[in-house]
Order: sequence, then C-alpha cells, then structure tokens
Amino acid sequence: MVCQRGTSEWFVEVRAGTFRLASGACLPAATVAYSPDMSETGASDPAAVSPDDPLPEALGLARGATGAGLGLKLLGGLAVRVLCPDFPPRLRAGQDMDFACLSKERKKVAAWLADNGCTPDRRFNNLNGDRQMYFNAPSGRPVDVMVDRLTMCHTLDFRPSFGRMPLTVDAVDVLLSKLQIVELNEKDVRDITQLLSGLPVGAAAPGSAGTGSAGTGSAGTGSIDTGRFGQVLASDWGWWRTVTGSLAKLPALLEASPDLIPPAAPFDPLAASRALLEVAESVPKGVKWRLRANVGDRVRWYELPEEVAH
Repeated sequence: MVCQRGTSEWFVEVRAGTFRLASGACLPAATVAYSPDMSETGASDPAAVSPDDPLPEALGLARGATGAGLGLKLLGGLAVRVLCPDFPPRLRAGQDMDFACLSKERKKVAAWLADNGCTPDRRFNNLNGDRQMYFNAPSGRPVDVMVDRLTMCHTLDFRPSFGRMPLTVDAVDVLLSKLQIVELNEKDVRDITQLLSGLPVGAAAPGSAGTGSAGTGSAGTGSIDTGRFGQVLASDWGWWRTVTGSLAKLPALLEASPDLIPPAAPFDPLAASRALLEVAESVPKGVKWRLRANVGDRVRWYELPEEVAH
C-alpha cells in the first residue's frame, strides 16, 4: 500500500509552454496563478486550514515551477506532508518553506521565483547562491532553496534521484535528511515516524529514478528506496554511523511518546526501521569505509551545522 494523493485539479497557468491538469486538459502559457484544493493540505474543510499553514503556498510554487519546466522540490516537514497527506500535520507559526533545485537550473529557478512575487535576498544569494538561495514569498514567509545538496551533520546530494518525484525530493532523501541529524528533536522523530508509517520500504522500480528537473511521478506516491539508502550509507562510514544510530533510538523514543505514531498507519514504523537497519548492515562496503570504521567513535564523524544568517 502506498500513500495516495487526491485527483483534484489545480488551476495553474505558466509563463512558458503549457501545464497539464489531472483531467488531461492543457492550459495556455500565461502568468502563474494557482488555486489549491485544500485537500492538498490534509484538511477536508478549507475553512479548517490554519492561516499559519505554509503548505498551500509552497505547493503552489512547486507546481508552478514544474509547469514552467523547472525543478523546485520541497524538503523537510512540508515534503513529509506531501508524501504522507493523510497524517496529522505539524504546524508552527513562521515556518520556512524549504526547497531544493539543481545547480544547472539555479539561475532560471531564481528568476522564476522573482517573477512570481518572491523577493530575493540579493546580498545573501550573491555570496551563497552556488549552494543556497534565500527569498521572501508573496506572503512574507521565508523561502530557502538548497542547490544540489543539503549540508548539515552530513552532506546529502540530491542529484542522483532528483527527478523521481514531482513535488518533493526523493522520499528516501527526505528520510535521510532527518536520520542524518545527530541530536534528534521531537519534530524530527515525528517526521521520521510518519515517513516510515506512510510509505513502503523496498527497492525502487527500474528506471524510476533520474536527474531530470521537473519529474514525472504523481504527488503523494513514493517509497523508501533501499537501493539509494544503501548506496548513501555504504559510501561513508559517518553517514552509516549516524543513520543506524538514529534508527536504533527509534523504539525507545516511540515507547516514550507513542502518540508520535500516526493513527491508522498503513505500515509499522518499527518494522520499517528494522528493515532499513538490515539494509545498512548487509550492503557491501568499500576499503575506505572499513578503514574509517576501524577508527570508530574516537574521531568525530559528523559536522556541527551552523545557522547561516540572512
């Protein structure tokens, strides 16, 4: 069973080309405008959507960019909600909208965001735009765009599977972006648990991954790709050490806070974590990995991320 999205249409017009609706109809090129069905946020009643909820605006940007032929993919907690829309959302006031794009499209993505009402932080983007860009959305919400990679406790390169999903980075990359955090907090554990509860763990279908920008899959479908998961952990002992450590903590964390497990979850998050630990143990490792493993915890294996001032 895979989390399924609704088939409701969005009204989207794009600056170049056409955008195909769920019904198959094509819209002519024009200026971006969107009117999201509130079911995209997980709320059945549009009036129940919190004004603090950034998801409708974030989805509008992601869909508009896709319609313009550009890859602007959601990251973080908003990506979790898109991948698992049936679970209760985690909302907080002032929440950023986090995205990823590819370096080969960075300038086009920046121009598209500016053309559609997002105000760039020009000084920050001039200094850091090769790895991260910052904007303020039309609503005033902060927009962070990671270019090619997310660098925190470890560095996660999105490029190998960037084109697999249409609105988010690959589901396994969303999960890895959470598991690579050495000091997990409650929201990280909640996001990890929702992903493991809402998506199946298994090898991706052949040809389903790719480096294309916009992606061709359908929103809300995906799986935790064990092939990609194993590759990341086998390439770097530090990655392996942090991710397996985070997964090993999960049973005690969920025993202490069982409410973090979403109701009526289609998958058992603890069984999923055990399956991923088995992948981590069994995937073949290289000489460099084994040499670093011999050093072990005597040398710090992770970075201490610093908040970049805007």
